[in-house]
Amino acid sequence: MNGKREGKQGAGPAFRTDLACEAGRPCAVRRERCETVAGRPVTVTRSREADGGRYVTVSCGPLGEWEGDALTALAGLLAGEMTALSALMLGHPLTADTRVLVAGLGNAAITPDALGPGTVSRMTVTRHLRQTRRELYEALGCCELSALAPGVLGQTGIEAALLIRQAADTAGAELIVAVDALAARSVSRLAATIQLSDTGLSPGAGIGNRRMTLNADTAGRPVLSLGIPTVVDSGTLLYDALTRAGMDADSLPASVGQVLESGRTYIVTPRDCDAVNERSCMLLSRALDMAYGIERG
Repeated sequence: MNGKREGKQGAGPAFRTDLACEAGRPCAVRRERCETVAGRPVTVTRSREADGGRYVTVSCGPLGEWEGDALTALAGLLAGEMTALSALMLGHPLTADTRVLVAGLGNAAITPDALGPGTVSRMTVTRHLRQTRRELYEALGCCELSALAPGVLGQTGIEAALLIRQAADTAGAELIVAVDALAARSVSRLAATIQLSDTGLSPGAGIGNRRMTLNADTAGRPVLSLGIPTVVDSGTLLYDALTRAGMDADSLPASVGQVLESGRTYIVTPRDCDAVNERSCMLLSRALDMAYGIERG
């Protein structure tokens, strides 16, 4: 899970969220456009926070409803946003000489946390082709793309950020793309929103299990984070039910707020999380191949 963000203050209890669009922080710049992708409405919001962090939020509706050519078209839109943000982070356009490492964070054995490993397993890497099949590599017109699924601290005993930096040093990567499952504040955003950012991430922090941060400072190169929310905490579900029932956030009794604040024991995911995770991994792996790999251009 990604980095922790608290909900807007003064609007009832604050909940964990990894989504910039839910955090309620002031933005220096915010631009929004609406597109029609395969006949479906998609909203793309580009924002820049006061601290300089860039965020791209793609609101596409339930991913379970995207399939076939529609899913490919959505992947193409997402790839375009990745390419543009990557160029800004690197200071130059992507070329065949650009070396990119995709790191799939999370625990492959836990479905809501398996977005990163599942995405990496479906990608087509190209780094080896540059050494062994140079003519094929040049014909593809792709970046030098490598991938890693470092697991989690409980499996390896090593912080994922340290393993990723070592792999990036070995591959000579200029850019790291970190794929991770996110935590949302709003139930409606589960598997319905995709977020890109140039600020890196803190694995596990979205569910209160903060690990070593992966960003430009710790990785030694720019880190583009890419994720989809897969979970909310149980307090959020209760809070949403109360507000939908007509209880104003500011008028909730203090005792209710105390219960909600202390009730972050359970992490909730959709009952069809297996199917949602499969579709999400397909989308992100296809978008990564389009942005950096064999389907680029």
